Amino acid sequence: MLDAVLRRLPRPTDPNLLVGFDTSDDAGVYQLAPDLALVQTVDFFTPIVDDAYDFGRIAAANALSDIYAMGATPLFALNLVGWPRDVLPLDLLGEVLRGGNDVAAAAGVFVLGGHSIDDPEPKYGMVAIGEAHPDRVVTNAGARPGAKAAVGADFDDDIPF
Repeated sequence: MLDAVLRRLPRPTDPNLLVGFDTSDDAGVYQLAPDLALVQTVDFFTPIVDDAYDFGRIAAANALSDIYAMGATPLFALNLVGWPRDVLPLDLLGEVLRGGNDVAAAAGVFVLGGHSIDDPEPKYGMVAIGEAHPDRVVTNAGARPGAKAAVGADFDDDIPF
């Protein structure tokens, strides 16, 4: 659906833009230096489980997984919240944020803040920022049948997601 809209927009032509919206990848990639690229993504959705803490954990893991999918290491994140503040208690939102923060902390990622709006339906997710060597970025365009995705150098199998 989004592709039909995006194809009407002008394509960025910056030579440092390594991955934009042309390939429907999990994240955008911008080269900052010969050996350093910034990898960024955003993900958010409505609750998919009944437990607020687990919802936060799942949403955070989903956002961070996009960084890992690109072969990058996550650095920090920002919360994105839509919350019906007159309908659901803020303590429940606190549990959502605690779940997201716990997953981020387990991945060695700092949550630096974020943005919230009053919304009739709860939503939560994260903007996640990571880094990768420009030559090691994994993209949909470079995927081959049967190939396994590279994982960030700091990936730890003990991360609870």
